[in-house]
Amino acid sequence: MALASTDAPDRADRQRALLAALKPHLPPESLVWREAQLAPFECDGFTAMRERPLAVALPATEDELVAVLKAAHRLGVPIVPRGAGTGLSGGAMPHALGLSLALSKFNRVLAIDPLARTARVQCGVRNLAISEAAAAHGLYYAPDPSSQIACTIGGNVSENAGGVHCLKYGLTLHNVIGLKGYTVDGEPIELGSMAGAIDTAGPDLLALAIGSEGLLMVVTEVLVRLTPKPALARCLLASFDAVTKAGEAVAALIAAGLTPAGLEMMDKPMTAAVEAFVHAGYDLNAAAILLCESDGEPASVEAELAQMRAVLERCGATRIEVSRDEAERLRFWSGRKNAFPASGRLSPDYLCMDASIPRRRLAEMLQRIEAMQGEWGLRCANVFHAGDGNLHPLILFDAKDPDQIRRAEGFGAAILETAVAMGGTVTGEHGVGVEKLGSMCVQFSAEELKAFHGVKAAWDPSGHLNPGKAIPLLNRCAEGGKLWVRGGVLPHPELERF
Repeated sequence: MALASTDAPDRADRQRALLAALKPHLPPESLVWREAQLAPFECDGFTAMRERPLAVALPATEDELVAVLKAAHRLGVPIVPRGAGTGLSGGAMPHALGLSLALSKFNRVLAIDPLARTARVQCGVRNLAISEAAAAHGLYYAPDPSSQIACTIGGNVSENAGGVHCLKYGLTLHNVIGLKGYTVDGEPIELGSMAGAIDTAGPDLLALAIGSEGLLMVVTEVLVRLTPKPALARCLLASFDAVTKAGEAVAALIAAGLTPAGLEMMDKPMTAAVEAFVHAGYDLNAAAILLCESDGEPASVEAELAQMRAVLERCGATRIEVSRDEAERLRFWSGRKNAFPASGRLSPDYLCMDASIPRRRLAEMLQRIEAMQGEWGLRCANVFHAGDGNLHPLILFDAKDPDQIRRAEGFGAAILETAVAMGGTVTGEHGVGVEKLGSMCVQFSAEELKAFHGVKAAWDPSGHLNPGKAIPLLNRCAEGGKLWVRGGVLPHPELERF
């Protein structure tokens, strides 16, 4: 049956039908449906928009998962896959008449192959746990999102997550060899090479699935590439008396032919917040700081650090420090990796944007964001994966004030529109989810959006897998209305057909 209404009696009837279909296949503790129990699942890390599903299924085996998928498919119930809930764009926000599929029980490291340098893991394994499991072999998993202590590899695949070391070692896309999972109707699917083969025939569906935000398949297993731990890693911390100088220094480092293992930037408000939070030893007088890491053999690290220092000095660095040991290196990075939680010291609420621009325009973008603060009457703290031009401006506001909410949303949309105008994109690694549906209409043409919908329809003809996310409908772009609605079901075309 097609889902179309969200009024209370109809919702109750649909919930009863769904529970009746699922209870024979799941133990009681693996099915959540009472209102109080649903509260923890009503959003992911993008808390501005919330919804409660009809139920949450937490299968522990593939048989249970397949039974859940087939039961939901028979009833025409939308399915929203969910990992650890650390996503920042609303990609795991539930559907009001749907089933949230929580995959946290798929949490085993299945195999480590030190010779092939691979790890086969279930989708619910935490990002950091892969490196912990591989450490005995001198290997680790390179992509390291700031949430790596909690985020899962399945969620990383869904959003094509990066991290502070993605400049040198790549995103999730560059470190995944194969995927296993299921289609929306419970049919098995395997992409890439779970056996670790060098190449596979046909179109590169693996690359298509990575970053597809749960719209195409439910991932259950991932074969990842492991990287040897470098013999030495040292982090250089550089201070600047102007944000624009720090932005120009990023472009200068890359232009000099350097590829740092990590190249991150924070402005003064963000530096102050994280220093109070973790005491990393940052320069609180600096308008901006850069963290530049070199890793590899000791001789090459020392040579690269010398080159970095020379470039940064030419760009006007007022202070340069280099980590003396591993403990100090980790301390330098601890501030950057805690930027988001530390931001709670600055404001009751913040809206974390995620855009990418050409590196050469970083300084220009920083100046534009500074001007926007006056235009929108809100502060913005900035933290960037500067090396690959991935921006994370944090717009500070108070959600108790409806006008501040409106201005924060407008400020964020303006940042994304500016990024596109500069030749960039509306997302670097957080995904589109429900947060950036309107901004997709800015970046992509009607023909491009039609192509996206064609891909979606080929994988999920019924349109029930994570509906209303990532790809806006064309009439939604034509209307140009806002999706920022709090309370009740989101009244926009992407969800109306369910």
